[in-house]
Amino acid sequence: MMNRHGEKTVYELYGGVLVYIRPEQILGQYELEVKSVSKGRESYICDTSQGTKVLKEYHGSKERAEFLAGMLTCLQEQGLTVETLIRTKEGSPIAVSEDETKYILLEAYAGTECDTRNRDAMLAAVRRLARLHQAAAAYTGEIPEFVKADQNALLTLYEKHNRELRKVKNYIRSKKKKNEFEMLFAAQCARFMEKAERVTERLKDVKPQEELLGFCHGDYNQHNVIFTSQGIAVVHFDSFAYQVQMSDLANFMRKMLEKNNWNTGLGLDLIRAYDETEKLSPGALNCLYLYLAYPEKFWKIANHYYNAHKAWLSGRNIEKLQKLVQQETDREEFLGMLFHFTG
Repeated sequence: MMNRHGEKTVYELYGGVLVYIRPEQILGQYELEVKSVSKGRESYICDTSQGTKVLKEYHGSKERAEFLAGMLTCLQEQGLTVETLIRTKEGSPIAVSEDETKYILLEAYAGTECDTRNRDAMLAAVRRLARLHQAAAAYTGEIPEFVKADQNALLTLYEKHNRELRKVKNYIRSKKKKNEFEMLFAAQCARFMEKAERVTERLKDVKPQEELLGFCHGDYNQHNVIFTSQGIAVVHFDSFAYQVQMSDLANFMRKMLEKNNWNTGLGLDLIRAYDETEKLSPGALNCLYLYLAYPEKFWKIANHYYNAHKAWLSGRNIEKLQKLVQQETDREEFLGMLFHFTG
């Protein structure tokens, strides 16, 4: 669709008001010719004279964008296929629209996301994660404070989750008439909260270890691992941080295991695949256990319920909670096996 200036526009709904965005006005800040623009997942897919690019809104500082550009270059120099952050005509890592919204432009990769039903694909993705952690360690520049996570961040997060779970429990308990989801939640709440509090207490005794820290992707999941004709590409480094590296492995493993009924064999194979490239110490395995032992999915379902329109009963929420309860025995079996290796 064209506006009165003859520019292509993309319409989006903001706060109930339909407004148009001009991605081509932003793309005009780059040394490339735009052929077409289409809406992607929280981004714009841009067909240009230099191939397909992804334009996405950016919420960080210019300094963080500069650091990310340098880190991505470092990873590429180590032989990894990752995004390239493209600079504007003025050499800036970000472009700014007329309304002061910031954007970044990145390379796009054609391929398929990691198949969560394909064991070989999942194992390859974990090996690539270990390689990514190794490659990031080759970065020789100063680590800026804005990329460093608090070493007690996980404990702080779990304590926050526990408070939120108690809030949901008290809210549902106070209701005289409970729907199907609320009755199931009330029946299961005590055992999951006990597990949450047990992990949190154990975490208080864990001293932060410098050797467990490193650069992390921050959101390593199946959507951000692309299998292309040239190999595996890793994308979407928006949450890149310097923190406990097992957070990346735990995040990926949790998603894979949830989709595969917490298959113990698969879980151990994923750990071995990482260990083949980057040796896992007892401390790292203990950290991985603490990430995976917390009932994250139970908290997520409870939080989604509490923040949604409670008068509307979501069948999807019931299905998720029922599936979670069904999988819990298998999850505990896997965690028991993992705990055995923590020493």
